[in-house]
Amino acid sequence: MINVMRKHSIEQFVNCERLVGVSISSDDKRVLVGSDRSGVYNAYSVSLADGETVQLTHSQDNLMIPIGYFPDGRKFLYRSDQGGNELTHLYMQSENGKSVDLTPGKEEKAEFHRWSRDDKYFFYESNKRDSRYMDLYEMDIDTLESTLLFKNEDGYMVAAISDDKKYIALLKPRTSNDSDMFIYTEEEGVKHLSEHIGDEQYQPIAFDADSTCIYYLTDKDHEFLYLSRLCLSTGSSEIVAKEEWDILTARFSPNYKYLYYYINNDGKVEVKVIDSKTGKNVEIMDFPQGQISGLSISKGERYMAFLLNRSTAPANLYVYDFELKELRCLTDTLNAEIDEHDLVDARVIHYSSFDGLEIPAIYYEPRLEEGEKAPALIWVHGGPGGQSTVDFSPLFQYLVNHGYAVLAVNNRGSSGYGKSFFKAADLKHGDVDLADCIEGKKFLIGTGRIEEDRIGIIGGSYGGYMTLAALAFQPDAFKVGVNIFGVSNWERTLKSIPPWWEAMRELLYKKIGDPYEQTDYIRSISPLFHADKINKPLIVLQGANDPRVLQVESDDIVEKVKENGVPVEYIVFEDEGHGFTKRENQITGYGAIREFLDTHL
Repeated sequence: MINVMRKHSIEQFVNCERLVGVSISSDDKRVLVGSDRSGVYNAYSVSLADGETVQLTHSQDNLMIPIGYFPDGRKFLYRSDQGGNELTHLYMQSENGKSVDLTPGKEEKAEFHRWSRDDKYFFYESNKRDSRYMDLYEMDIDTLESTLLFKNEDGYMVAAISDDKKYIALLKPRTSNDSDMFIYTEEEGVKHLSEHIGDEQYQPIAFDADSTCIYYLTDKDHEFLYLSRLCLSTGSSEIVAKEEWDILTARFSPNYKYLYYYINNDGKVEVKVIDSKTGKNVEIMDFPQGQISGLSISKGERYMAFLLNRSTAPANLYVYDFELKELRCLTDTLNAEIDEHDLVDARVIHYSSFDGLEIPAIYYEPRLEEGEKAPALIWVHGGPGGQSTVDFSPLFQYLVNHGYAVLAVNNRGSSGYGKSFFKAADLKHGDVDLADCIEGKKFLIGTGRIEEDRIGIIGGSYGGYMTLAALAFQPDAFKVGVNIFGVSNWERTLKSIPPWWEAMRELLYKKIGDPYEQTDYIRSISPLFHADKINKPLIVLQGANDPRVLQVESDDIVEKVKENGVPVEYIVFEDEGHGFTKRENQITGYGAIREFLDTHL
């Protein structure tokens, strides 16, 4: 006999606090962080001394994600959109609580880049000139006047700006597997830095302190991305850091004392901090196990703040003191009504697919009595090209807590497992990637703990598409499908991508298919045109304001499947976009998913 976990409600799981966006004030006294403890993301100030938390914004509908304190430590910057439409604006809030929209264009989308080293400006990108492209601006933090620094007329992505503002590093993707880096100067214009043949990635990320070198990621002659630097005067390159997995990104601390980078280690994110002068690793005492995000080093470079979560606990805010070599946790975000021992640890597993290719996955298994077997779900992440990692998921833990096993598959085409694996599903979506998910059933059945005739498929965005593809193209593979804002008609979706995705348009066409030149193929992989084959129960969740997967995608597939006489449930969230931002909607959506599964699986 084993200890049976206590059951918890969806309200209890969703009422775990979620944190985002970490920034330390210049006086080293407070951390600015975003939290959804009010039901929607707002900005909060957390004291470094004692963890005392003060709410700074009070939105009840639109999320307000903090970016950072202004140098005076009294004002701060945050971003917000309207109902999930992704037209983010940048706002400044003063001590008196008054907010000013710094990028007020009606159809404008603005994205913060970074503060200037001299604390006089911040850099940001905006599409106010041309809705298709993001130009680079600087804004004077005293006058709040903006100046155009780079007019983007050729689909570049701004990657880095040198401290002296002489250089702007640019990224241009050719395909999902091939990209180039460029450098812009006012005197010479745009210069190509990465001439190459074949598929290679070149992603600039930062300049050094004196603007003599550019740091960049590349996978030249290697399966994984590694960190290199290019000397601008000589054109010579050297490797800075190389791991057995992808280096996701790298950053310098404000005064360049430290260089830190993230590693995607088999579904787990790790961080290494190195001394910029010596190149040696900085040992962090008592560093906890878990997924790290949002790392920020203070202006004086004494403190490092970051978020850390694990599969059984949501992200908490930690602060490390480099001088005292002391690590402290300032928050406790797991709902006090939930005992962490009632949750299950996620396991990274691998299984062989139909052609022998090894497929990585994250496995959550409920606690079972001797001889007991559970129903199960194959979860497919977003993308294409996304990845499931060992994160805390209220939905996963809720389902597992109520007896469902979850296998989060990283099918071929997922990121994080090398460039060959990443491009293995190009122009084969709904086919080989779906076959990898179906093969995941064999792993589940092979555990001896899963009911083989009670396995469903679930996913969001691209994962929602995969759910529909499974039901339409392999109608006997799964017993039910859960589609969360997923694509049903690639032809329409690829033709209606948001204008600010213009730089990514050709990349998507080369990865998925060209809706203008490959119409027959695009329709062959679109479940909407094959909906008459769907004969298993389906639930669909959709945001009315979704700019990526339009509501009509879900409207159409629901209507078609209903014609088959199949049980279909459909929930539209009027105040959401591409994903859930509000606790109330998560409770409604996730609760409906479980009720659907209890009924049909």
